[in-house]
Amino acid sequence: MNNELFMLGSWVITPWKLIGYVGVFLFGGRWFVQLVASGMQKKPTFPQLFWYMSLSGSVCLLAYFTFGKNDSVGILSNLFPACVAGYNLFLDITHRRRQTG
Repeated sequence: MNNELFMLGSWVITPWKLIGYVGVFLFGGRWFVQLVASGMQKKPTFPQLFWYMSLSGSVCLLAYFTFGKNDSVGILSNLFPACVAGYNLFLDITHRRRQTG
């Protein structure tokens, strides 16, 4: 997974880097989702997609830092947000089930 796929200028792109880039895109892009949702409701809100993007982005970044780089700082910096996103997603799903059931 650390084999070079292609070069982008002076950057060497590997499969692990692609997983890391996807994680960064998901984790950062969640704020645009939140911005649009809050603008539509005219109040601060966190849609369920925000939590899915947080969790999947954190998992991608955890995989990248664990297997691609073996970087304990990256692992620790993404482990806590993954747990928080998972917990908030669980709360959101159970709250929606109680409202509809």
